[in-house]
Amino acid sequence: MKLHLAILLIVFSTVTVLGQSAGQKAKPTEPSSLPKVDDGPTRSPAERYFSDVELIDQDGQKLRFYTDVLKNKVVVINTFFTTCTSICPPMNRNFEKMQDALGDRLGKEAFLVSISVDPETDTPTRLKDYGRRFHARPGWLFLTGKKENVDWALYKLGQYVEAKGEHTSIFIIGNEPKGLWKKAFGLAKADELIKILEDVINDR
Repeated sequence: MKLHLAILLIVFSTVTVLGQSAGQKAKPTEPSSLPKVDDGPTRSPAERYFSDVELIDQDGQKLRFYTDVLKNKVVVINTFFTTCTSICPPMNRNFEKMQDALGDRLGKEAFLVSISVDPETDTPTRLKDYGRRFHARPGWLFLTGKKENVDWALYKLGQYVEAKGEHTSIFIIGNEPKGLWKKAFGLAKADELIKILEDVINDR
């Protein structure tokens, strides 16, 4: 099967494998403002792992990474930067097609999350303008923030890179309440990605 027709699908049974499986060669500095999380038995593995590092969306709203972006949600996550002219536009076109497939379920049954790997350039205003190119609707978040915070969130997802041009073409598709996480090739056919998303929504 040719690469451009193939879809890479890996299923993760635990949250911590997200970072370990990516083979990250570097680890960013832990943000000094990182909220401390009680590691008690009432905390879910996801809550203990991801952290509530502060990010900012395209509307300038401050969001906590786990509590506001991931908790109790089905999410599809990609990484990009607004000045990218290679793989970012086709990956976000796939997001647009997933958005269309979700219809009114976007922001209810599933959320799309695009995280900039160039937060120093990609201000909320730039993200807002970029989202308009793909007709982004409520339920599709574009995230930026302090570089150390964004780097930490990316690291927890297994998507941290030291140079923006090295970011991956992998989508992370997760059902946080069920603890089901999958990775898929972001340049695959949109209908294949939509099928995986539907399976994750339905916990299969």
